Amino acid sequence: MKEAARVAILGGESTGKSTLAAALAAHFRTVWVPEYLREFVDTHQRTPRADEQYGIALTQVERELALLPQAKRFLFCDTTPRMTAMYSLHYFGAIDTALDALMHSHTYDVTVVTAPTNPWRGDGLMRDGDAVRQAVHRLIIDHLQATGIAFVLADGDVSQRVMQVAEYLDEREK
Repeated sequence: MKEAARVAILGGESTGKSTLAAALAAHFRTVWVPEYLREFVDTHQRTPRADEQYGIALTQVERELALLPQAKRFLFCDTTPRMTAMYSLHYFGAIDTALDALMHSHTYDVTVVTAPTNPWRGDGLMRDGDAVRQAVHRLIIDHLQATGIAFVLADGDVSQRVMQVAEYLDEREK
């Protein structure tokens, strides 16, 4: 049996990554990998330091690999080491060597970027505001374009985003 395609879902804070990942998993009757960073923040009651970025990304990858055998056709990954690296760059001005290596060695079959056009919803420690999510979105787009990583931009309400990504994935498989 063919291994499921891994779909990276990237985006700034409060752009609907988790909502989209769950909705896509339901649409395709498969599983998705929740964002570990959210759990980290809830557990530690603080945002992570620069020296914790690699461990967060590595835990995300470990959870992804653990769910991969359960995935059917696609595994939707609510964030990736690349997203952790983008936040490291934004907040700390650099990507540490181990995180950079993980980002480059752990690749995805498809990349989706969630547009920051949905209503802003702060939820405590992780939310900095719309200006930050707009800046992070630009950083993501610039990075993907500079590195030649193809992506689909998911915009609109949840159902529109699901249909955009589903059409892209179906077309890709033809």
